[in-house]
Amino acid sequence: MILDDDPDGDWTSGGPYRCAPDVYRIPLPLPQDGLRAVNVYAIPDGDGWTLIDSGWALAESRELLTAALGRLGAGLGDVRRFLVTHIHRDHYTQAIALRQEFGAHVALGRGEESGLAEIHRSGRDPFEAHRSRLLRAGADALAATIEATRPEPGDLSVWEPPDEWIEDGAEIAVGDTQVLTAVETPGHTRGHLVFADDAAGLLFAGDHVLPRITPSIGFEPNPTPSPLADFLTSLQLIRSRKDASLLPAHGPIGMRVHERVDALLEHHGDRLDATLAAVREGRSTAQSVAEALPWTRHRRRLPEMDTFNAMLAVLETQAHLDVLAERGAVTITLQSGVAHYTS
Repeated sequence: MILDDDPDGDWTSGGPYRCAPDVYRIPLPLPQDGLRAVNVYAIPDGDGWTLIDSGWALAESRELLTAALGRLGAGLGDVRRFLVTHIHRDHYTQAIALRQEFGAHVALGRGEESGLAEIHRSGRDPFEAHRSRLLRAGADALAATIEATRPEPGDLSVWEPPDEWIEDGAEIAVGDTQVLTAVETPGHTRGHLVFADDAAGLLFAGDHVLPRITPSIGFEPNPTPSPLADFLTSLQLIRSRKDASLLPAHGPIGMRVHERVDALLEHHGDRLDATLAAVREGRSTAQSVAEALPWTRHRRRLPEMDTFNAMLAVLETQAHLDVLAERGAVTITLQSGVAHYTS
């Protein structure tokens, strides 16, 4: 028996769960304490299945996906297509691994093409983009710590290009009656897509709209000059569309899209205010401003965070400072490669 999804239950517990007619949520594990799982959505499609996102190419993830599909009367070879919201490894890499074995069709947003090209650039240092941003933020000590502890580059075979690049606004038929509209929502990554089923009132939101957290901004191989500005614009775009039930990549279902978008816009408005207040107190770099701000729902301070999440915090602070500069609230002066912000 397939259980109906329970928004009040443990959203990370193994599925599948029926979250809408002919839509099943399959949580797959992640090797991190923070996010814990990624939601993959399975939709029957003719004599097979279309999956929205795929999970991380890990043995445990594959095993749980196999078990969940088995409860739906299917196997890995019955997955005909993956529609991937963005290139982060917990969404993309298992799709490529399964394509190599079973031949599934993998589709990804056109805006991610340059990111994949950067991943495969000859002689590329995977930490290069993050290092330069951390040094600009005045976080040289944090950059050195990450440099000393970062793992070796992984297997690039799971970063092969997709079979299809999805254009913004593309209409994708799934099964006999369902049509998904691809909507480009840059910010989390430059080519992030959400998939809207307007007839059924559903939004497969990837990491763009999450029910409990705000996504990291611009954490990718080649971020845009102002990823937070892109993200806020994308939120406004989704707010202008018809409201829908939120089907997120991380966290439980049960929220309405407009409700959560409003909360995210309010959060970033508050964050911009707090960031500006820290500058007015005399803090001038993204590192020093990040040290003045609370982080996560538990309101942790920067020294309490592990190095990876501290890096995300500093880079997010820099993104907020750059938006303040774009709005004329602060000015930027470069001193020995470090951006200093003054009001």
